[in-house]
Amino acid sequence: MFTGIIQQLCSVKALSKSGDSAALTVDLDQLANQAKTGDSIAINGSCLTVSKLAGTLATFDVSGETLTKTTIGKLTPGAKVNIELALRADDRFGGHFVLGHVDGSATIRKIEKKADFATFIFTAPKDLLDQMIPKGSVAIDGISLTIAELNPDGFTVAVIPQTLKETTLGQAKITAQVNIEIDIITKTVRKYLQQLSPGKMGLTLEDLKQQGF
Repeated sequence: MFTGIIQQLCSVKALSKSGDSAALTVDLDQLANQAKTGDSIAINGSCLTVSKLAGTLATFDVSGETLTKTTIGKLTPGAKVNIELALRADDRFGGHFVLGHVDGSATIRKIEKKADFATFIFTAPKDLLDQMIPKGSVAIDGISLTIAELNPDGFTVAVIPQTLKETTLGQAKITAQVNIEIDIITKTVRKYLQQLSPGKMGLTLEDLKQQGF
């Protein structure tokens, strides 16, 4: 479990592919002191397990499913990645519930900067957009952000200066792809409502009354 609050930007040291899997090595820098073999760590929003730890260098085994669903397979040595260690039971919860299970990817269509702030406009597949709600939460490369606007082919988020400084969004470019994880609460509620009225496109007030709401 994660919160989408990035703890540090770290550097990729190597990505070695073998068949339909890969091994990713990242320099955790100061965070290495809090990590051990077997730990779950979110890298650009994808939950990976430390298979080897040598000094500050952590190696992660990456499955074919992760390579297919995320942008991890496109990382190159020297690239910066967002890092978040798994949430402890006594941690402060500062973002939203993030599982590290990436649902798909979106593409940066436009970046509008105003002073130290930025508005990011993304293009995303319909299956992801259908699960989003305006003002709801979304994890973008592991960063907990709020959906400012939602339209038929994409969505918009506003990014504050601190987030631009402390995450990969500060150096992001137009056409770049990012990992997307839909808010688990939104997904759960949506599935439940669909089960209340299977085969229907919407949910009416009468449907809710029949279910005791």
